[in-house]
Amino acid sequence: MSPFTLEGQTLGKYRVLEALGRGGMAQVYRGYHPQLDRYVAIKVLRADLVEDEKFLKRFRHEAHAVSGLRHANIVQVFDFDVQDDYYYMVMELLEGDTLRARLNEYRLKKQRMPLDEIVQVLTDVLNGLEYAHSEGVIHRDIKPANIMLTKKGQAVLTDFGIAQIMGSTQATVSGALMGTLNYMAPEQGLEGQCDARSDIYSLGIVLYEMLTGYTPFDADTPLAILMKHLNDPLPLPSQLDPNLPSSLEQVVLKALSKSPADRYQSAAEMLAALQNLANNLSDETRQMVLPPEGYAPQVVFSGDSRQQIANRRFASEDTDLDIQPAVSDGNRPSIVASSPKGLNAMRLNQLIENPPTALGAILTSLGLFLIFNMFAAMVVSVTRQNIYNVGWAFEIYLAAGFFTLLAWAINKPWLLTPAIIIFGNAVILSYCALTGRWQDWVFLWMFEPMIVAVAILLPISLKKNTERSVYWTRAGSLLLTVVAVLLAVSTCWLSFIINLFT
Repeated sequence: MSPFTLEGQTLGKYRVLEALGRGGMAQVYRGYHPQLDRYVAIKVLRADLVEDEKFLKRFRHEAHAVSGLRHANIVQVFDFDVQDDYYYMVMELLEGDTLRARLNEYRLKKQRMPLDEIVQVLTDVLNGLEYAHSEGVIHRDIKPANIMLTKKGQAVLTDFGIAQIMGSTQATVSGALMGTLNYMAPEQGLEGQCDARSDIYSLGIVLYEMLTGYTPFDADTPLAILMKHLNDPLPLPSQLDPNLPSSLEQVVLKALSKSPADRYQSAAEMLAALQNLANNLSDETRQMVLPPEGYAPQVVFSGDSRQQIANRRFASEDTDLDIQPAVSDGNRPSIVASSPKGLNAMRLNQLIENPPTALGAILTSLGLFLIFNMFAAMVVSVTRQNIYNVGWAFEIYLAAGFFTLLAWAINKPWLLTPAIIIFGNAVILSYCALTGRWQDWVFLWMFEPMIVAVAILLPISLKKNTERSVYWTRAGSLLLTVVAVLLAVSTCWLSFIINLFT
C-alpha cells in the first residue's frame, strides 16, 4: 500500500484523514483519535528510505527521546509505532504556517521580515533548543520548513530526531537530505559529527535568511554547497542591508563560525546575546533589496512550490524537493565524506564543478601554447635537437585542449565535436610522425569515421541541460584536457629522444 493511499485508513488508534503535505522523508496527514476526540498530525516515514536493518531500533530510540520533550516551543509527540511496514509518529496538530512559507510571502511582496519579528522567532526557537539540549536531544535538521509559526504567534520547533531516525550522513549525502544542506554545519555535512553547536550553526543560517532574504551559500550540487560551508568566507549581511545593527550582525557571525569552538557554545549563550540587543530593534517592515554584484544568494523556493507557499500546514516540507536528489542513482559518483579517499573524490568533484571563466580558459590555452613553444625553442637552442622535426603533432594536441578547456568553462557540449576530431587526428598523426610509418595510413584511415561518429553522437547525448549532462560535459572536457596536455608533453620528449639517437 502506497503512503498516498492512507486516507481513510486506520493506523493504530488513529483514523487517517486528509493529507497535509509531503516532504523528502515523510508524508503528513491530519488524523483523528475517536476516544480522545482529538485531531493530530500523523507523520508517516517514507518506506523506500527505510533500508537500514538497524532502522527499527534507531526509530524507537529516537522517537522515545523526542516524545519525552515537554516544552511550549517544541511540538509535542504523542505516540510512535509501526504498522504494516509504515513507521509513523503522532504529534499535536498546529494551525499556522511554517517559517519557510512566511519568508516566501515576504519575498513575493519584495520585503524582508521586520527585526522585532525575527527576534521573537529566534527567541522562541532558542528557548526550545536550550531545553532540548539540556535533555540530551540534538535536532540535527533546523531550517525554516521545520519551524512552525502558530496563529498564537509562537514559533515551535518540529521534526526533532527525524534526521537521526533516517540515518547518519557520515557515509554519503543522500537525496533525502538535499534540502537540508543549505543549513547544515560543515562538520555535520562532511564528517557526520553533530552536537548542540551544529544546531547553533543551522539556526545561524536561518537567522541570516530572515535578515537578508537569502541563505549565504549557493551552488548547483550538494558537494559544492558543503565545500562552501567549509571554505568560503561568509558574505556579510550588511552587504545587503547597510542599516542592519552591527550588534545583530555580530550574533550572526559568531553563530556561523566555521569551527564549532568559535561559535556560541549553547543556545542559552546565544539567547543571552540576543536579549542584550532586542530592545533597540525596529519593528518597521524592511524592503527587499537586490544583492550586490558577485553575491550569489540561494532563494529556497522555485517551481511549483512558489504557487503553494501560503497556508502551509504542519511540517508540510521537511525536505526541499525543489532541489534535485543527490547522486545515489549511479549516474554520478557518490559523495563520500568519511575517509581521506572520499575527501579526495570530493576535491576532484569540486574541481570539475567549479570551472574557470571563458576568458580564463582562453588565456590558459594561450599560455600552454606559449610554454610549449618556448620549451621547444629552448631545446633547439641548447641541444641543437629540433623537436619540431617529428614532434610537431604536440601543437595539434594543444589545439584540441583549447576546445576542451572552453567546453569545461562554458559547459557547451558542441565544443567537444571539434575537440574530439582534432584530438583523434592528433593521436594518428603523432604516431605516424614519431614512428615514420606513414604507410600505416592504409588502415589507420578507418578510424576516421569512428572519431567523427563519437564527436557527433557524444555531444548530442549531452545536449540536455540537466545536472547529469552538465556534470559529464565538464568532467569529460576536463579529462580530455588533461590527456591532451600529457600526450603533448610525451610527444615532445619522444621527439627529443628520437632526434638524439638518430
